[in-house]
Amino acid sequence: MDSVLSGALALALLALIYLPLERLFPAHEQAIRRKEWGTDLLFFLGQHFLWTAPVVLALVAVGRWTNELPLAGVRQSVGAWPLWLQILTVVVLCDVCIYWAHRWSHSSPFLWRFHRVHHTAERLDFLAAYREHPFDNLFTRTVENLPAILLGFPLELIAGFALFRGLWAVYIHSNTSLDPGPLRYLLGSPRLHHWHHDVGLHSRINFANLSPLMDLVFGTYHDPGHMPGRYGVHARIRHGYLAQLVEPILGFRMQTPERSPVPARIPVVLSDELRLPDMAVVQDAYEE
Repeated sequence: MDSVLSGALALALLALIYLPLERLFPAHEQAIRRKEWGTDLLFFLGQHFLWTAPVVLALVAVGRWTNELPLAGVRQSVGAWPLWLQILTVVVLCDVCIYWAHRWSHSSPFLWRFHRVHHTAERLDFLAAYREHPFDNLFTRTVENLPAILLGFPLELIAGFALFRGLWAVYIHSNTSLDPGPLRYLLGSPRLHHWHHDVGLHSRINFANLSPLMDLVFGTYHDPGHMPGRYGVHARIRHGYLAQLVEPILGFRMQTPERSPVPARIPVVLSDELRLPDMAVVQDAYEE
């Protein structure tokens, strides 16, 4: 009963925050009960009631396993750091890890089978953030948090930042045009992440979560100054909840053949305020 109440309260709180924002500052004009809204609601409920607990238990098991490793000296040193340095290190370390976990999810044919579920959304809003296959979630959370766990950072700090990052993910998926302004090269925004969901560019740009600095460093930053026009993947697929859970596991096709990650060279696109003359280009070859 408590879990049902907490899930209902979480959904109500998110709706109270984002429904007005998406009405007042919309990125795209779209109905609240958009197409696939019901599917994303099921993903929210599934994540809250079914999949969060196994992911947490898996991370706890990983944490216990790391206690057997000969890292006492490193952990003792980390434990002596001031709190502000621990927080800063966890933020940067986890952001680097989630960047590469996300990028691998697009470049690896196996991982892409699961991560593609998230990219099947053809309309974005706060609820679309929860469209995520459980295995994709487990992989990302493990890569994101394992280095910090290995180094002995406090679990409360890691868990607190993971919670904040989850809320940030809701914000950057929301159908809002809100922008961090002069901080947009330090903090992500819906516009940056919406471009990551662009039907043609999703496998090549804007992999960062909290801060776009990783995209700037590794040459995958893209910001033309406006929202993309089309979201999703190049395939006709079934958008039902059960179909999206089962298809990546069984490996059979519920859609037409797709070569989603496309080999390409795309220049980094920056807003007018910032131009980096020798920024790298994306050169990874992606194959289905």
